[in-house]
Amino acid sequence: MGTLFRGGILLGSGQALQGDLLVEGERVAAAGGSIASAGHDVVDCSGLYVMPGGVDVHTHLDMPLTGTASNDDFETGGRAAAFGGTTTVLDFAVQPRGGTLAEALALWQRKAARAVIDYGFHMTITDARDDVLAEIPAVRAAGITSLKVLMAYKGRIMVDDTALFKTLRAARQHDMLVMVHCENGDVEHLLRHELLAAGKTEPVYHAASRPPEIEGEATNRAAMMAGLTGCPLYVVHVTCAPAVEALRRARALGYPVMGESCVQYFHLTVDDHLAQPDFQGAKYVCSPPVRTRRDHDVLWDAVADGALQVVSTDHCPFWLAGGVGPWREWAAAHDDHQWPEYEAQDPTYRRPGKELGRGDFSLMPNGLPGIEDRLLVMWHSGVNGGRITPERFVELHSANPARIFGLYPRKGALQPGSDADIVLWDPHQTRTISAASHHMRVDYNCYEGMTVQGGPVQVYLRGRKVVDGDRWLGERGAGRYLARTASPVVL
Repeated sequence: MGTLFRGGILLGSGQALQGDLLVEGERVAAAGGSIASAGHDVVDCSGLYVMPGGVDVHTHLDMPLTGTASNDDFETGGRAAAFGGTTTVLDFAVQPRGGTLAEALALWQRKAARAVIDYGFHMTITDARDDVLAEIPAVRAAGITSLKVLMAYKGRIMVDDTALFKTLRAARQHDMLVMVHCENGDVEHLLRHELLAAGKTEPVYHAASRPPEIEGEATNRAAMMAGLTGCPLYVVHVTCAPAVEALRRARALGYPVMGESCVQYFHLTVDDHLAQPDFQGAKYVCSPPVRTRRDHDVLWDAVADGALQVVSTDHCPFWLAGGVGPWREWAAAHDDHQWPEYEAQDPTYRRPGKELGRGDFSLMPNGLPGIEDRLLVMWHSGVNGGRITPERFVELHSANPARIFGLYPRKGALQPGSDADIVLWDPHQTRTISAASHHMRVDYNCYEGMTVQGGPVQVYLRGRKVVDGDRWLGERGAGRYLARTASPVVL
């Protein structure tokens, strides 16, 4: 006996077909046409799209930062993702300062024991010592096919050009992909200190310290190194015209270069959001910063014509007003992977949050919530807004990330043999987004009050229903680690 999803529109990469979908166990058994219902449980999908679960390849769950950590862990963040139609995440295991890649992987494996949806890892290299680069084959053997380095955050986790080039060359040798945060960290460091010295400390000046030109310059530099080494490059969270132009130039030269943007960069602006008074702009501090409406148009054009291949979230939420409870005493006495257990014991407790940046924007935890809102907001603005088709929507949010990172067709597709990660999507459903009703563990929502049309009514993980309307049916620890062996795909 299986489960037959009857009468919906099967929505995939490049196609939308009326037909049935049969699931047996955890996998899709048959897709398309009319399938006999005898012996199967039948789910009526009339008027619904039946699409593969979303794949978010850029999240930061339970990520430690100086004095705090991102709020959502693999349980709360995964639950919120599922309520928004996402069933797979790839998170970042971050090399500790002076530490090893093996230490990072072990820590994130402990964190992910709470996972409620399927997950994998990228490996972030913060110190590209020769002994660290020598660990790359072991990382590959552990099922991680993507490395990340950052050209920003000087004095903390920024790598210089030598380290970037060596990482690209080593990754190419081991058939891996390198993800790069592209901002010129040297220039940002100088601009930031000049602004603070001039008394410009409010959240809006975060954007002034990281202008689009330094993102474009760093993107171009990384792309040229990718062309030189032949290593596939994936530029994360592209925000602006100079960065998109750098990617277009590199791709025209035949370099193996790809890019993602994130949902916030299509909707938020410096003037409307980051410049809000009374510290409200702190809600929108992320790096790179949100830009302008003109950049929104550039990004929509880029995802429509293929210059950008993926839309992710960079989900990394912090309380707007945190700091309740004995955080520092607890953090000093326990490993960070135990923090969620402490918070469960004390529901009034809050980790320090954005208030750490009062009087100095550079001390503010960078990051926004969005793991639950990605598909809702992008469908409403993109599909309903006539900027992308439903088929392109699935490519950007599910199929393409799965292809690039070695998960396709297990994830990102609904074809025989694929994991039965299924979203039943009602294109007529309306809801108003609000922190009062979302499932993310944060006290604000970037899209507060936005009414969207289109959303999930049921979500399945490997054939098991985990979301049914407003009901959560999933379980802690039910998420499965996705060891990747396939080579990266350059789209």
